[in-house]
Amino acid sequence: MITLLAVVALAGTQGPDRFQSQFEVDKKDLVTTGKNDYFILEPEYQLVLESATEKVLITVLEKTKLVDGVKTRVVEEREFEYGELKEVSFNYFAIDKNSKAVYYFGEDVDIYEDGKVVRHEGEWLSGVDRARFGLIMPGTPKIGYAHYQEIAPGKALDRAEIVSLSETLKTPAGQFSDCLKVLETTGMDANERGYKLYAKGVGLIQDEDMTLRKYGYIDD
Repeated sequence: MITLLAVVALAGTQGPDRFQSQFEVDKKDLVTTGKNDYFILEPEYQLVLESATEKVLITVLEKTKLVDGVKTRVVEEREFEYGELKEVSFNYFAIDKNSKAVYYFGEDVDIYEDGKVVRHEGEWLSGVDRARFGLIMPGTPKIGYAHYQEIAPGKALDRAEIVSLSETLKTPAGQFSDCLKVLETTGMDANERGYKLYAKGVGLIQDEDMTLRKYGYIDD
């Protein structure tokens, strides 16, 4: 069995670290297409979330990328503020075909000002500069489970804790029940925190002030 092991000394974390940062995965079980209850990794699936001032389009692309020896699926996020493009990121995911856990292998980021790329803040790739892949969504989420999503010391140490599996939310795209609620923090700043909600069979439906306006396959 060939396994990948993500484990790193997480320097700079705040206080006792109770978040899982080590994931043993059989490389042959990681694939680029699939889904679990809360995360869809299928080409041309798209989520559109909006608030009064912001909008984000999350699109699973046909593209794949080899990262840290693993073929990953490319998911594009395009973020707008007051109608102006602010950021485009290409995120790299792979899903375990058995457990349905979805792993996060990094991202390339373009940050825009006045229509031009000005920096690449937040970029990281598993296997580069001590970075290791994290877990973006467990195959079987349980309340209280806490884990690292990004493991890139000095760049990104995003974490998630599942706090509920029974949330209800009404959005422009419809009303959803039995939703998964995640508290997100970072090991780089003890004061930074936010919440996200995921609906079964849909995916992300709320990110702070933004809620789901549209979802589905682009060619439908």
